[in-house]
Amino acid sequence: MWATTTSVGYHEKTNAPVLGESKPMPQPHPRNLRRRDDGAIEVDWSDGCTAAYTARLLRDACPCATCRDQRAAPVAASPLTVLSAAELAPLAITGMQPVGQYAYKIVFSDGHDSGIYTLEYLRELA
Repeated sequence: MWATTTSVGYHEKTNAPVLGESKPMPQPHPRNLRRRDDGAIEVDWSDGCTAAYTARLLRDACPCATCRDQRAAPVAASPLTVLSAAELAPLAITGMQPVGQYAYKIVFSDGHDSGIYTLEYLRELA
């Protein structure tokens, strides 16, 4: 959730602070996006923050329902997990498409593409 600003004035007779109307602060938005040599996506945000997002970070934080359910499920007790071929291959971001003016759909080399990453969520991950 983004912060709000509230104007403060002072009462004429008592000089006590009087809160005015709350106004939402503008939400940070990307000013520049680029792919780094290591494959990470780097974003320059309008609030001055520059953040790098690796494929692993974004894939592990995928906001789709399936991934959220998998993260919430209890971890298997077996110490020897068999990995699929897709899990063994290096993970990369293979595509990134805007969704309106509020989010990006990110496509990963393992074929996963159902997560919609809102600008607010991406900024939280920074």
